[in-house]
Amino acid sequence: MTDARRPLLIVEDDPALQKQMQWAFDKYETVVAADRESAIAQVRRFEPDVVTMDLGLPPKPDDPTEGLALLEEIQSLAPDTKVIVLTGQADRAHALRAVALGAYDFCTKPFEPEVLTWTIDRAFRVHELQEENRRLQAMQNAPAMAGILTRDPVMQRMCRTVEKVAPTSATVLVLGESGTGKELIARAVHDLSPRQRKRFAAINCAAIPENLLESELFGYEKGAYTGAARQTIGKIEVANGGTLFLDEIGDLPVSLQAKLLRFLQERVIERVGGRQEIPVDVRVVCATHQSLKDLIAAGRFREDLYYRLAEIVVEIPPLRERKGDATLLAHAFVRRFSKEQGTSEKSLMPDALVAIDQYRWPGNVRELENVMKRAVIMSEGQVITAADVSVTAAEGGESRPLNLRQIRDDAEKDAVLRVLGRVNGNLSKAAELLGISRPTLYDLMHRFGLR
Repeated sequence: MTDARRPLLIVEDDPALQKQMQWAFDKYETVVAADRESAIAQVRRFEPDVVTMDLGLPPKPDDPTEGLALLEEIQSLAPDTKVIVLTGQADRAHALRAVALGAYDFCTKPFEPEVLTWTIDRAFRVHELQEENRRLQAMQNAPAMAGILTRDPVMQRMCRTVEKVAPTSATVLVLGESGTGKELIARAVHDLSPRQRKRFAAINCAAIPENLLESELFGYEKGAYTGAARQTIGKIEVANGGTLFLDEIGDLPVSLQAKLLRFLQERVIERVGGRQEIPVDVRVVCATHQSLKDLIAAGRFREDLYYRLAEIVVEIPPLRERKGDATLLAHAFVRRFSKEQGTSEKSLMPDALVAIDQYRWPGNVRELENVMKRAVIMSEGQVITAADVSVTAAEGGESRPLNLRQIRDDAEKDAVLRVLGRVNGNLSKAAELLGISRPTLYDLMHRFGLR
């Protein structure tokens, strides 16, 4: 973010001094407030990195009580915000007290613009370094794709794509069937990006009536329509500085597609009932289970909007195509739900693992999660059987190649993936079930690129 787009909050009750400070610090997006109440409102709205404030505020401008109370509120609401206190020559004791309460620095009035500018620039730089340090620590301490569990090579390649795309500013379109975890991937894009400390705002375009969706996205001004009793910001503004996730983008009404396209091109919005253009810095991630190209052909989706959204396309394979992942995830869900129910961890019996492995899972990971939660709750004792899982293997099979070497390689790879999922990563048990030695299993895993 450039200096010109960084909000600097100026808390000052003297209108003349407000204008002087706005002129002196015009390289920032200056926001002003004249009292404690309006200052808190601006902090909530703009989340400024730096605040300059006079200790003497209405209703008692000669008493530092109001200013010190504001300082404590800012520290509570936004502890990372750097507050620079402005005070008179005779109020040095009050300034030191403010620093003790958490103020970043203080300057005496009348101030020299060059000195205060240098102090503000340094405060922004310190805030920036702290944010960068937190981001690096988070990347070191947390798994790169926390919450995503897979051994499938196609799924792993998809995860590598997300890791490469996340640090950029590219708009991402996530494609996949319902229940595959599209929002999980969208959150991973946000968590691995420089925007991770800002908001992740999600909205489901299919879940909100068309007449309300525009207000939800863009916000509205007071009096814009009947019942609009106050100004309300939309999801796009809420996500300013962060990530906006538009789920089921294929269901976005055609009437709103043009307005979304303008925002993506200009990066400005207008609230419903408003005339002011509001700049917003937000990264957009979209998701859908539909074919947007088919919707374009049917005239239900704008082609120019599609190309704006599809700068990077991430496709999530369905669970039935992720060899071994169903049983791998089943183990993880049993462990999680056993803990949530306050019971010792239950065990999946071989017949249950076979049923899980052979079922097609039309509802994907979401369906598997629900089935395993029910099985943990309803099963008797400490084991989960096929009857507890209660799913039926799908009939029919996929077409197979005729080349014998390819058939053998595919069969070996398929067997290794399925067994690794069933044994929950225990290589000794996997080798035993496959009837091979551990070194042979290592060779097969290396040959097939499995980890």
